[in-house]
Amino acid sequence: MGQLRSVVLAGGGTGGHIYPLLAFADCLRRHDPNVRITCVGTPKGLENELIPPAGYDLRQIPAYQLPRSINVNLMRTPDRMYKAARAAGKVIEEVRADVVVGFGGYVSVPAYLAAWRRELPIVIHEVNVPPGVANRLGMKFTKHIAVGFPHQPVQAESLRSARVVGVPLRRGITGLDRYSQQAAARAHFGLRPDLPVVFVSGGSQGARSINLAVAGAAKELARHGVQVLHVIGARNEPVSVPTDLPVPYVTLPYLSQMELGYAAADLMLCRGGAMTCAEVAAIGLPAVYVPYPHSNQEQKRNALPVVEAGGGLIVDDAELSPGWIESNLLPLVRDPRRLAAMGAAASAYGRRDGDEALLDFVYEAVA
Repeated sequence: MGQLRSVVLAGGGTGGHIYPLLAFADCLRRHDPNVRITCVGTPKGLENELIPPAGYDLRQIPAYQLPRSINVNLMRTPDRMYKAARAAGKVIEEVRADVVVGFGGYVSVPAYLAAWRRELPIVIHEVNVPPGVANRLGMKFTKHIAVGFPHQPVQAESLRSARVVGVPLRRGITGLDRYSQQAAARAHFGLRPDLPVVFVSGGSQGARSINLAVAGAAKELARHGVQVLHVIGARNEPVSVPTDLPVPYVTLPYLSQMELGYAAADLMLCRGGAMTCAEVAAIGLPAVYVPYPHSNQEQKRNALPVVEAGGGLIVDDAELSPGWIESNLLPLVRDPRRLAAMGAAASAYGRRDGDEALLDFVYEAVA
């Protein structure tokens, strides 16, 4: 497949851009410990908290949100973009990059522009429908487009020729055997090994509607012997959970090792972010998806194919309530046969090789 000596990875702003970037960086390093990996990010983005601790070089360049309407920022965009692309170009030249691989976020745009000006191969990885603004712009400069899910080329004209490679996931996820690690994971959280567990998470920031609905159903869940592992979210208020429940209801503000939560669970209640859908399907964990309602419905589009494959349920945010949980989620989590069938369907839909497939695609683009 040839050899990559130096790779620039561009992506930032949210975990949905950064986590696949890091998983792909790990894949690059596994294949060649000597490859030079340089990440570009913004001074204030989440990438500053995640990329350096993972052991990768992060270069900060200026990046600006692309205006979506005619305003003062639109007038400033050409000058700002020139400065940002020039800074990205300096990084590319210094590290003698063979290719730029972008995962989205506004920091990707100057990297795409700088690579295009230098006639350097550009590979774009996209997980959403419609594609993000930064990646849509980058697609004007390259034909090497990779996507995470089979439904994307069907639903978006701009992705019709894209290669479906899956989503690069951390080895902690792709190597997870839920059943063999379940007892240890439950012991880690103080959960009983003999009772079913619902794992609740609305993403890193949490989801207030999910938090309130589950907490409101706490007594009924506990009365039927169902344990709850509930990640509230870093920016959400603590939920009020009864203290006299007969079975554990464990709350956490944040969980960095999501694989522990997955291993402990029989069923997950979650949003429909692309990374969540990719991880949950890959490990074969049945899920009830509650897509974020205030957007262009990309979370619903992410979750629906998994549900249609038999890997879970979907409920609108407005319909989620303690009563819905008692009527729909409670019978499901207490039905091992139905959960097993859902888990098998989710696993059949999901992929664990997104990092390797993307690497093959990058080699093709460079060649």
